Amino acid sequence: MTLTDGAPHGATSGGFEKTAGWLDWYDGPSTPTFRLPAGAVDAHCHVFGPGAEFPYSPARKYTPCDASADQLFALRDHLGFERNVIVQATCHGADNSALVDALRRSDGRARGVATVRADITDAELDELHAAGVRGVRFNFVKRLVDRVPTDSLEAIVAKIAPRGWHVVIYFEAEDLPDLYDFFSAIPTDVVIDHMGRPDVTKAVDGPDFALFLRFLRENPNAWTKVSCPERLSASGPRALDGEQHAYVDVVPFARRVVEEFPDRVLWGTDWPHPNLKDHMPDDGLLVDFIPQIATTAELQQKLLVDNPQRLYWPEGA
Repeated sequence: MTLTDGAPHGATSGGFEKTAGWLDWYDGPSTPTFRLPAGAVDAHCHVFGPGAEFPYSPARKYTPCDASADQLFALRDHLGFERNVIVQATCHGADNSALVDALRRSDGRARGVATVRADITDAELDELHAAGVRGVRFNFVKRLVDRVPTDSLEAIVAKIAPRGWHVVIYFEAEDLPDLYDFFSAIPTDVVIDHMGRPDVTKAVDGPDFALFLRFLRENPNAWTKVSCPERLSASGPRALDGEQHAYVDVVPFARRVVEEFPDRVLWGTDWPHPNLKDHMPDDGLLVDFIPQIATTAELQQKLLVDNPQRLYWPEGA
């Protein structure tokens, strides 16, 4: 199947020009062999533009190809997910218009994580909440964003906490020691993107990943996404013994987290996979990665259904 639905795949509309060497998302994902449990949630994905309708931020660090809400929802249905959690893309900055549009058109089947500034008003937060936003994202990856002073972030937390929202944090493993105390002081639930981007060429029992696991143990309000093996892997997708085994070097790290913290893990495709440099993944293969890291039906149910339901669709929220 293809996800274009009449929209040109790989295009960037509105007069924008893609970043040189940009890899477009794969338009022909395979059908997963792994059957997702009923109610499964893709808990980390994005929409880009379309630029003609939702212009990219003047302060962006990259310009992607368009990836619309309709294309995201077509992928959701093809892979067998019931719902999405859409995370504001850095290329849109703090203009959440594309995110809000996607949430409103999802018929309640999507929740959102926004990017906001410290001066956001209560009325603006109320509008985001009504659309389906349930969290804000703080990005500390230097190649994607300029660093924001932590006092500004603390002001944001003070505004969102009464609404029951949480904070999503994106950082690289080498930065965790410097940010450890700040992250530990966040009073809301905290969701860590992509296991804090561990270096999977190092030992799973090594000191770097041990610090990440220690953070999760010491902070019971901390969750993590065991997502993006395509970003973390050094081996990549490869064929072994006549079968397709994707991103095998990431498996020990993700499996360790799922088994130790089964009630605080989430999973997402990361579609449309921004800023990848060497290959663009097949989202069907990414779904087939799940049973390698969540090896029982009970763990799969928690990872894909129970945990995102509890965080994003609690009763009455």
